[in-house]
Amino acid sequence: MNPAMNPAMKPVWIIDDDRSIRWVLEKALEREGIPFESFGSAVEALKMLDSGNLPQVLVSDIRMPGQSGLDLLRYVKAHYPDLPVIIMTAYSDLDSAVSAFQGGAFEYLPKPFDVDQAVALVRRAIGHSPWGAAAEADLQQDKSAASPSLIPEILGKAASMQEVFRAIGRLSQSHATVLINGESGTGKELVAHALHRHSPRADRPFIAINTAAIPKDLLESELFGHERGAFTGAQAQRRGRFEQAEGGTLFLDEIGDMPSELQTRLLRVLSDGHFYRVGGQQPVKANVRVIAATHQNLEERVKLGLFREDLFHRLNVIRLRLPTLKERREDIPLLTRHFLQKSAQDLAVEPKRLSEATLKYLSGMEFPGNVRQIENLCHWLTVMAPGQIIEVDDLPTEFRDQSLREAPLDWLDGLALEVDRLIVTAPGSVFERLTRDFERILIRRALAATGGRRIEAAQLLGIGRNTITRKIQEHGLEDAKPPAA
Repeated sequence: MNPAMNPAMKPVWIIDDDRSIRWVLEKALEREGIPFESFGSAVEALKMLDSGNLPQVLVSDIRMPGQSGLDLLRYVKAHYPDLPVIIMTAYSDLDSAVSAFQGGAFEYLPKPFDVDQAVALVRRAIGHSPWGAAAEADLQQDKSAASPSLIPEILGKAASMQEVFRAIGRLSQSHATVLINGESGTGKELVAHALHRHSPRADRPFIAINTAAIPKDLLESELFGHERGAFTGAQAQRRGRFEQAEGGTLFLDEIGDMPSELQTRLLRVLSDGHFYRVGGQQPVKANVRVIAATHQNLEERVKLGLFREDLFHRLNVIRLRLPTLKERREDIPLLTRHFLQKSAQDLAVEPKRLSEATLKYLSGMEFPGNVRQIENLCHWLTVMAPGQIIEVDDLPTEFRDQSLREAPLDWLDGLALEVDRLIVTAPGSVFERLTRDFERILIRRALAATGGRRIEAAQLLGIGRNTITRKIQEHGLEDAKPPAA
């Protein structure tokens, strides 16, 4: 335990086999005056727990040699159920988040993390700790804020995807109706599958139907089934999707395109819990969780009279919005690597990988088909690219012809990615390294623009003559020459 901290406060425990991660968190907590103790394994922490020493908050990695963070979480929840546990993971997948929440974790923290966010999360957890009351005053806490699969079903380290993961984790014990909004290819059906797989209905059927893909005159029978002789060609009784999903989950995709008369029937099922087959006289009970999805703005369709307002409110119990790929460009490297591995596994070949230039090129492109388009591209490359390392010239023609100017990668996005990388690979020197590089580039470009004339370069940058002279000396740029014309 760090001796400079308040000895009356119980420490925060940090458990991670990665020394650099422990160091980053130790320094962050030390700056905030929060006492801590660090452990390199779950076994070490368990021994300390067995000796009767308890933390006020426990922060643990999810995957470590020997016993995992989930093993530790299960032990803590069995013996000290009120102790808040924050689970960290470098694996940005849904299963990690759900496993953490199902195990009783207070929160889930994906790596690489923002240090300030991590500290704020620890502060919140202290407020929920049985030993946090005294610490709450000392730290002036703001209380206003409230076994992983080897083949993850949904990936994403972007903040917007982590929110989706958290929502699925928190809904894992719920039967609530969910409405999913998202563009085509963002993974609406994957999320619906995940909501089902991590729900109390997981051992019952998951039935999906695209309401926009079935002709209007057949959709009623598809949903509710029909009795024999109900219409021409109905030679036998047929169970509809509601009956097929009994006890499980019914996923209604593109619900915004459902005809108005069927909207009325769906509303009745959601309200009364039963329905009638087409041509039927006896009610059929419906024990089904409904998950609906659409790419459309249902509020706007309600205003236009194209969607029933009462049905909208019945469906809109829990709303999940899936981000477009444009909103989560930092996930493109993660997704391409995953889908290249998946395609290689499907085809029983060695996985290919993208060169740095190709990855940078793709990260700046438009993907109107979102994640599905990335998956299709990776499958094409696995089959068609000639070598194991994929260069830009190996991409399909339509990708090579697309101008990067259509969707440039914002330099701030690139900076954010570099900060994330350095937080893990060079903790403790991130600010110094990036500040140095930033100043060097500014001065070099200004000197290039003025032909090496320092006073003019300082004027362009908006700094003083003495400042630019000092910075040139600090960064060893005295011999810097403007680039040749």
